[in-house]
Amino acid sequence: MQRPNMMIPRGMSRRHFMKHLAGASAMTLPALSLTRSLELHADELKKNHKSAILLWMGGGPSTMDMWDLKPGAATGGPFKPISTSGDVQICEHLPQIAKNMHHLAVIRSMSTQEADHGRGRYYMHTGYVPNPNMEHPSYGSVISHELMDGRSDLAIPPFVSVGGSSVGPGFLGMAYAPFVVNSNGNIKNLKMGKDGDRLAKRMAALNLIETGFIRQNRGTAGADHAKVLDKTLSLMTSEQMKAFKVREEKTEVQERYGNNNFGRGCLMARRLVGAGVPFVEVDLGGWDNHSNIFPTLQDNKLPVVDQAMSALIEDLEQRERLDDTAIIWMGEFSRTPRINGNTGRDHWARSWSVVLGGAGMKGGIAVGATNADGTRVETDPYTSQDIMATVCRALGISLETTFTSKSGRPMKIANGGKVVTELFS
Repeated sequence: MQRPNMMIPRGMSRRHFMKHLAGASAMTLPALSLTRSLELHADELKKNHKSAILLWMGGGPSTMDMWDLKPGAATGGPFKPISTSGDVQICEHLPQIAKNMHHLAVIRSMSTQEADHGRGRYYMHTGYVPNPNMEHPSYGSVISHELMDGRSDLAIPPFVSVGGSSVGPGFLGMAYAPFVVNSNGNIKNLKMGKDGDRLAKRMAALNLIETGFIRQNRGTAGADHAKVLDKTLSLMTSEQMKAFKVREEKTEVQERYGNNNFGRGCLMARRLVGAGVPFVEVDLGGWDNHSNIFPTLQDNKLPVVDQAMSALIEDLEQRERLDDTAIIWMGEFSRTPRINGNTGRDHWARSWSVVLGGAGMKGGIAVGATNADGTRVETDPYTSQDIMATVCRALGISLETTFTSKSGRPMKIANGGKVVTELFS
């Protein structure tokens, strides 16, 4: 007997579909198989509404002075810990985030090996150390690739990077490269204006050249580039472009996030995930604090992070998007427990913290621990791969997923990282 079609029609809820199904006397599929089919379909629908926002702290923020304070230790610095809405203490200069810590978890036992800016940035974005023979895809490219099914109406590129260039798509191709904008939503060379006709003619000529190149089977670069150009042209006339226009938000909303690049970037991230973009990265650099670290953090960096990050969490929660949006806060490494002669901290990757939240992950807790002076991890260490595996789990992305590089090598998603299980208990 032919199996019945199990696809739920567009616009029909699962409950509505089940009611119709229950009354269908001709249905012969076993109930267990039917239930499993519906569960798998529901999981797919749920995944199609998921997104991730990476708040990237370029330069290496001192997590000991933010998320894992050591009061009384010679390495601890002058900041004091304060209580939060969760079962964890954080820095006194993050009071607004403290009110939202029940949505966030601090992974305090990060231990990695890349303490060079370039190598650390690549590693924390990809889960791999740099290799001259392989260009690995960034997490933004991987997640946007995996979450794009069911979003065929998305005109905006699936991976948007605000205020920084991020790391590229590697062997996944240019269709999943970061689409870079500034915090005002301006996109370089993306204007039609009075020169629209001339641009259209140029694009037609370019299309003719590229089509000829692609037909010569010279690799995937030509086809990938053509896809990006097609996406860019459709974006130029799309209503979804409004997601970039943060200045159209009410004044009080803009003020809540902060009148600075990072604040506008976080506001744009909220607008973009609301439009269906799977992955947004917002860059806040300037954390390479080898000197005068404490005034820099207190007067400059921490107030900006506190205001924008707390506004993002509250806004997503009010819009009922927080359960579908993973938030990742991290840099390429942290700073040394030892305070140097210039009242700064140097590069340190052996014991530090990353913050995760949203997408159903348990908040209000600290996972792992460092010793009394912060010089070493005392519990099971976590890595970049583990953070990626955890985010994939939260977003409904299978950790059994395997990609094939251009050289034919199988590459397991998250580089085989392990899930931080405490976030799902």
